[in-house]
Amino acid sequence: MAGEKITATSGGELQVPDNPIVLFIEGDGTGADIWAATRPVLDAAVAKAYGQQRQIAWQEVLAGEKAFKQTRSYMPVESLTALREFRVALKGPLTTPIGGGFRSLNVTLRQVLDLYACIRPVRYYTGVPSPMKAPELIDMVIYRENTEDLYAGIEWPATSPEAQKLIAFLNTELGCSLDPTAAIGIKPMTERCSKRLIRMALKYAVEQSRASVTLMHKGNIMKYTEGAFQNWGYEVAAEFGDLVTNEGELATRYHGVVPAGTVLLKDRLADNLFQQVLLRPAEYQVIATPNLNGDYISDALAAQVGGLGMAPGANIGDHCAIFEATHGSAPKYAGLDKVNPTSLILSGTMLLEYLGWGEAAALIHQALPRTLAAGIATYDLARLLPGSQEVSCSAFGQGLIEHM
Repeated sequence: MAGEKITATSGGELQVPDNPIVLFIEGDGTGADIWAATRPVLDAAVAKAYGQQRQIAWQEVLAGEKAFKQTRSYMPVESLTALREFRVALKGPLTTPIGGGFRSLNVTLRQVLDLYACIRPVRYYTGVPSPMKAPELIDMVIYRENTEDLYAGIEWPATSPEAQKLIAFLNTELGCSLDPTAAIGIKPMTERCSKRLIRMALKYAVEQSRASVTLMHKGNIMKYTEGAFQNWGYEVAAEFGDLVTNEGELATRYHGVVPAGTVLLKDRLADNLFQQVLLRPAEYQVIATPNLNGDYISDALAAQVGGLGMAPGANIGDHCAIFEATHGSAPKYAGLDKVNPTSLILSGTMLLEYLGWGEAAALIHQALPRTLAAGIATYDLARLLPGSQEVSCSAFGQGLIEHM
C-alpha cells in the first residue's frame, strides 16, 4: 500500500489517510534495537484492528550519529524539511554530550519545529515492578512547556567575557550584587508560550473528561516568571467558560461540589506537588508546568510506575508532532538486543491515538500486562519479577504481538 501525506485543515484538524506516511528516526545507541522491536508491534496492532484497510507507510529521516556518518551533519536540513512536510514522526533516543560538545538535538528539534508541548502520560500497567504501595492510583498526563524557561539555552560560562559584561550591567545599572565570577543563565517565559501550553492541557482535559488540571510552579520565589505562569493559567481557564472552574469558585460558587462535566483548575507549588503525587496521586490527573519543573516531575512519576523504560512521550506543536522514547541512548547496550523497548512502543501507541486510531492503540495497552503476566520480560524487569523469563528486546516485542 503506497503512502499518502497527512494533511491538516485551515483550523488545524488532522486529515489522516488510511495509508499515512509516518517518519521515523532510528536514534543513537540502542535506538536501532528498540526501533526494530517497536515497528512490528505497531504494524501488528494496526493490522489486527483494521485488517487490510489501514497501514502505516514508514519513511526514515536521518538525525544524530547515523546522520553525521552519512551527511557530516547531526541534523540535516533535509530532515527538518521532511518533518515539517509530513507532520508526524516516531523517534528513538539521540545522544547529547554533557558539559560540552554540540547542543542537544532533542532541544533543537523542539525549538526549530516549535514543538511547544512535551506530553508525558504516566500510568501503571499491572505486573510492572514498582516501589509504590498502590501504583495503580497513578494515571496522570504531564504537559510541559518546551521552548522557554532554562531550556531556552541562554547562558554563558563563568568568567567568560559575555558573563562578565552582563554581570557588570546588572550590578551597575540595575543595582544587583552578583559575583563577577558567576556563570549566568537567563530564564525567559512569555505570556504567549505559557498560555498556549496551558490551553492545550485544558483542551485535552475537557475532551477526555479528565477531572482536573494542576498548574505546577514556583511562583512564591520566581514571581515574575513562574508566578506569571500561574496567573496566565487562570486567564486561559476563563476562556473555557463553565467548562472549567477553579478552587476558589468551587468553594464560593459550587459549595465544594464540582459540577458534572466541569474540569477543576488547581495550582500547586512545585515542591508541594512532588509530595502530593506520592501521598495523594489519585487527586491529580493533568499537570501543566514550565519546562524545568516538568522535566523533574515527569521522570519522578515514571519511577513510580516502573521507570523511564515504561514511560512514553511526545513533543507536539500546531504543525508537527514527534513521539519519542523518554530514556537515553544507552550506548553500552547498543547492538545487544537487550534493552526494554516499551518506552518507544508506548510512544508509538500515543502516535496511533494522535492519528485517531484508538482501536489499535488499545490492543497494545491490553497486551502489555498480559505479556508480563505470562512471565515475559526484558532484563530490567525480569530481575524484579520472580519466576519470569528474561527475553531479548526483540523477543519482548514478539511477546506483545502474541498477547494482543
